[in-house]
Amino acid sequence: MPNKISILSTRPLETALIEAAKAKDIHIDIVSFIDTSPVATTNMKEEIAKVIKQPAAVVFTSMNAVTTVAAYINGHPPDWSIYCIGHTTRQLVARHFGEQSIHTVGNNASDLADKMIGNKQVKQVVFFCGDQRREELPGKLRQNGIMVQEVIVYHTISTPHKIDKAYDGILFFSPSAVQSFFYANAVLPSTILFAIGQTTADAIKSFSDNTVIESDRPGKEELVKKMFQFFKK
Repeated sequence: MPNKISILSTRPLETALIEAAKAKDIHIDIVSFIDTSPVATTNMKEEIAKVIKQPAAVVFTSMNAVTTVAAYINGHPPDWSIYCIGHTTRQLVARHFGEQSIHTVGNNASDLADKMIGNKQVKQVVFFCGDQRREELPGKLRQNGIMVQEVIVYHTISTPHKIDKAYDGILFFSPSAVQSFFYANAVLPSTILFAIGQTTADAIKSFSDNTVIESDRPGKEELVKKMFQFFKK
């Protein structure tokens, strides 16, 4: 009997993914290294209300931003052209704002910015984001003459945990989770580190020289599939 593969996921996963892993003799432990909480200030609510009332080009690069803003639309999707990253964030945008609202989808924030810059119609956007948002998208847009109004709608809270178990692989879903994990932990040289995208992979490489494997496309399922492929060898 081969030994079971032991994996740590730094974000909750759907039961179906955990069961699929079990069927392949892969055991997944879930430990969250970040938490998020919506911003609830009067100022933020007023900013969202103002944007809801008008046609706008709106950007989402985070599922947390989508769910936070969606709570304010009362079932009446606004007249928005939405630019978002793929998979989970895109699915949530379609669910809350309607498929017809999605204008452009990027593989990651940098790719999305490139597509928006290529669309000469985009002059001004509203970027709903967290307080630890990355610079790739707003930086690129501003450098190319696109005005970016940032509305911070959620806080990212680091929740480090000391891990006493050795894992064959660790799944990382954001640079914030990477920082939180390495704040309290080191990894064995043999541990394979899996990243949901390039910015997360870059964050891992700033803490570790271990092998980093990046998902082909954004999405929790995509990263888990990538891990399955690796350990099938």
